[in-house]
Amino acid sequence: MTIHFDRRQVHDDLHSPSAPPILDSSMRRAVEHKHAAQTLIAWDELRERAHEIKAYSIEHLDELLVRFEREFIARGGRVLWTQTADEAASRFLDICRAHGARSVVKGKSMVSEELELNARLTAAGIDPVETDLGEYIVQLAGERPSHIIAPAIHMSRQDVGSLFERKLKVDYTDDPEALSEIARLRLRQRYLDAGVGMTGANFGIAETGTVVVVENEGNGGLSAQAPPVQIVVMGIEKVIPTLDDLIVFLQLLARSGTGQKMSTYVHHFLGPVDGRAMYCIFVDAGRTDLLADPVARESLYCIRCGACLNVCPIYRRVGGGAYGWVYPGPIGSVITPSMVGVEDAGELPFASTLCGACAAECPVKIDLPHLLVHERSRSVDEGAASSPLENAAVSSWARAMSSSRGYSFAVLAARVGGAVSSMLPWISPAARAWSKERSMPKVASMTFKDWWRER
Repeated sequence: MTIHFDRRQVHDDLHSPSAPPILDSSMRRAVEHKHAAQTLIAWDELRERAHEIKAYSIEHLDELLVRFEREFIARGGRVLWTQTADEAASRFLDICRAHGARSVVKGKSMVSEELELNARLTAAGIDPVETDLGEYIVQLAGERPSHIIAPAIHMSRQDVGSLFERKLKVDYTDDPEALSEIARLRLRQRYLDAGVGMTGANFGIAETGTVVVVENEGNGGLSAQAPPVQIVVMGIEKVIPTLDDLIVFLQLLARSGTGQKMSTYVHHFLGPVDGRAMYCIFVDAGRTDLLADPVARESLYCIRCGACLNVCPIYRRVGGGAYGWVYPGPIGSVITPSMVGVEDAGELPFASTLCGACAAECPVKIDLPHLLVHERSRSVDEGAASSPLENAAVSSWARAMSSSRGYSFAVLAARVGGAVSSMLPWISPAARAWSKERSMPKVASMTFKDWWRER
């Protein structure tokens, strides 16, 4: 699998937080808007219902995927099944070549980021262009999205103005409306010239074979309908049983992502219109590994709203780029090890305070802290996130706590060690790193039992 994940860079970025100052205030506003929007509906009841629907969908995923395929084909579409990101990208390129496409317009899709589709299309001589404004900006900048729904959240309007001036050869402006108009004018003709339009999918409806795409800019609809060929790239976990179930998620998704009551556009794609072609590429790419894990499978309930990122204190400090791959924040720390490999991404589950804020904000009630601890355990078991010093310390602690004699000896050693260490002229690098932000509590001069005996 060709996945670019720099383990060393991720380690350095997580240990040296460098998120732009604008990120924290932006995330705080996003959370405030979400809280205001969710007071207008029966929030807790909807969350519970969404959790139930997703639990059923993942439990019956094999049946629902087959039903979706049958209905989608009946409406004139074609379905392709792919196990890896490489295979999915290859099938995408095959379709482009079969239809003679020289350019592709892309609606927003995090799954296409997993495929590194832009780089693969460019290498094949096919010109891709992102049409979501945030994605367009990070494509011009040569970066990855730093947030699931706000790809360029790490950039100021001044940054974007300078980027447009440099890349698009336009006069500098930092006026958001003017910047949007510049992008709109650049992209308009691309829709008409493209041989293929790509979209992601927020939901696939099994009972009707419907592809549902939620967006605010209208670019998703244009990417799907302007070119003669539409390709939907969809993770296998996006299928839900019925249109009635969709109503629950539409009330939760926009409120959790942007604080809106409803997204501006909710597209229901029901197969190709006459003279056009429509494909759906189902992507596994590590999802069946999550499905096979009875604990980690809950991560497949995610609807990619970004709410867990917005409230995460670690994400706010390190920024999205520090996570090294497509999905940042708590949900990214859970699913990335399965998608990239624990040996590379095993450190990510430790990028959390386990404060529980992500679970409290998740619209599908995913128990993210529990999943993070589960992934930490897996990383340690597979030797991806442990050190000899830490292992020795934990083993010693376990032995000390397993008997009263061991505990007494540990207390005595801590008391003597604490007194002696303050007089030492040298401190080990490991201890220095630990004590940089903390102070060791003093050990009491006597135990509770000793004190009780002397009363």
